[in-house]
Amino acid sequence: MALFSKDLGIDLGTIYTRLADSTQVLLNEPTIVAIEVDDERMAEKMVAVGQEALDMYGRVPDSIEVARPLKHGVIADYVIAETLLSYLLQRVSGSMRIFRPRVMISVPYGVTSVERRAVYEAVLEAGSREAYLIQQSLAAALGIDLPIGSPSGNMVICLGGGSTEAAVMAMYGIVSAETLRAGGLDLDDAIVTYVRRKYGVVIGQVTAEQLKLKIGAAVPQDQEQSMEVQGQDQVTGLPRPITLTTGEIVEALQDPLKDVVETGRRVLEKTPPELVSDIIDRGVALCGGGALLRGIDKLLTKSLGIPAYLVDNPLTCVVEGAVRGLEMYPILRRNLPTV
Repeated sequence: MALFSKDLGIDLGTIYTRLADSTQVLLNEPTIVAIEVDDERMAEKMVAVGQEALDMYGRVPDSIEVARPLKHGVIADYVIAETLLSYLLQRVSGSMRIFRPRVMISVPYGVTSVERRAVYEAVLEAGSREAYLIQQSLAAALGIDLPIGSPSGNMVICLGGGSTEAAVMAMYGIVSAETLRAGGLDLDDAIVTYVRRKYGVVIGQVTAEQLKLKIGAAVPQDQEQSMEVQGQDQVTGLPRPITLTTGEIVEALQDPLKDVVETGRRVLEKTPPELVSDIIDRGVALCGGGALLRGIDKLLTKSLGIPAYLVDNPLTCVVEGAVRGLEMYPILRRNLPTV
């Protein structure tokens, strides 16, 4: 454990927040907090954090609110975000905090100065000694050992829960990039909408996510799978079971996946031809939870005309790269977001 660790990396995601030191990933908790609505002070409001709070989602009385402090990769509720970070830092650094950690935290590319400031101040208020920001795609590239220190082009697409980021990097900096304020949650919403329109049945986001994970795919599959779920009939309001297939989930996801493809295409259009030729040779690295969707690599390979591949550590590469970024701070400094 990192009881006396001075350097920590944080991947502050819309769905999950991960903390790591130079040796291992220390925490992987859902970015969600359960609070009591009536109390005035936030310290007294907090009921549960992380997985415990997620287990309460949709199952609590009106006096308790289960909230996600991040939307589309940026802080939407500063106080709750600070509470979450403070709790997680305490878990890995100990309650005494004799040695306050130095922290590097990931942010989406292109966030505003106000959004950057919110993340920076939340980390400092949560108990860090020093705080630095790093672009999500740059951290991912460091976490998967891409040779971004050379003048050759490297491309990464991070498919997160709240945002999707595509970037081309060289010489430890981002040459061209774009962030789409949509991600895995929007795929879930697309499934919910599809089921409601086709079957007249309302399902929850948790059920939609299960469909996506268990039978979902980005392109048609040779082996068709099916799954039965329970929903609420729009007419009668009563429970009604329906069975969905892989082909239906593929159909439901086409529109949001088109936006992902277009984001990658626009980044390539803004990239110098010399770097594009390097990317054609090396391929596009896919990371983030969305990269685990079956066939997403095939979809992007076909749509972009460049080989796309899933990295070995898609879920942890950003937080591992953030820790590495602290070690390389003197080199990266000129290319990191300012506060």
